[in-house]
Amino acid sequence: MRIIAGEFRGRRLLTPKDSAIRPTADRLRESIFNALAHRLGSFEGVRVADIFAGTGAFGLEALSRGAAFACFVEKHRQSLDLIRQNIDRFDMGGRAEVLTADARNLPEADKPYGLIFMDPPYGRGLTGPTLESLIAAKWVAPAGLIVVEREEKDGFDIPLRFEELKCIRQGKRRAHILTPV
Repeated sequence: MRIIAGEFRGRRLLTPKDSAIRPTADRLRESIFNALAHRLGSFEGVRVADIFAGTGAFGLEALSRGAAFACFVEKHRQSLDLIRQNIDRFDMGGRAEVLTADARNLPEADKPYGLIFMDPPYGRGLTGPTLESLIAAKWVAPAGLIVVEREEKDGFDIPLRFEELKCIRQGKRRAHILTPV
């Protein structure tokens, strides 16, 4: 896994040695960021949250492209260690925060996020409760974008509070770009 574009383009991320964490493939991540760049124009100044952060690839990619700040939310020890190591490798400590939390019960945000990535473990029904938690805890900016990654076989009904702007299909993976309505 590598950073695709920006300040750290081509630099490799530390990844797990086993399959306990399922990082998003570079190709799908690149498709997602291309779609986001088309919508945002620039990542400059954007506050980003990487929920179910795993290795921190989404948040670090956004920081590499100029995002102002990234909050990485994770609760599994191995993932937390990888995220911290990757943040240190890219010297992003001043623009990054690691939050140990259950995404279904987030603490209230001090300021909302303009871009949120969610890549929950597949087949566990975490997407709906996490979206509700993001709204309840005021994490989503009024015109914010939320990227929800899922496996094709996992059903996904877009909650009434959100509008789908785009769905990216790649193999058995889907990435939905949502915005609150």
